[in-house]
Amino acid sequence: MENTLPNSDKNFVESLIPQRFPFVMVGEVSDYSENHVISGFIIKEDNIFVSEGAFQASGLIEHQAQTVALHTGYKYFLLGKESPTGYIGAIKSFEAESLPKVGDQLITEATILNEMMGVTLVEIITKVNDIEIARSQMKTVVK
Repeated sequence: MENTLPNSDKNFVESLIPQRFPFVMVGEVSDYSENHVISGFIIKEDNIFVSEGAFQASGLIEHQAQTVALHTGYKYFLLGKESPTGYIGAIKSFEAESLPKVGDQLITEATILNEMMGVTLVEIITKVNDIEIARSQMKTVVK
């Protein structure tokens, strides 16, 4: 199947993840490989994780987890299969240098470190304007 990246079609991106409005925290998939994905997301004022103009750390964690879900969903899309449901199994580490503001575009890169029996260990870096604002390592589990 043809790789159509980058893709910011709302319906396509949302078809790759199990979350639905108002809980969608990814807006595009701009790069994909077997062990890597890059997502984008523009923070809007009406986002459920925005407080006093800032996107909260819990929103960053959810955005990062949904970036991993994009990777899995895109892999299944390329195989012609329906995207599975996944969960955060564990957050090994999370550090936020700063909280992004309304209007900022998050660019998040997830690198698959290990994948075995439906459990994926990933390292995730989120940037705004090429400046790293958050980093985590988490395990996700596919149902």
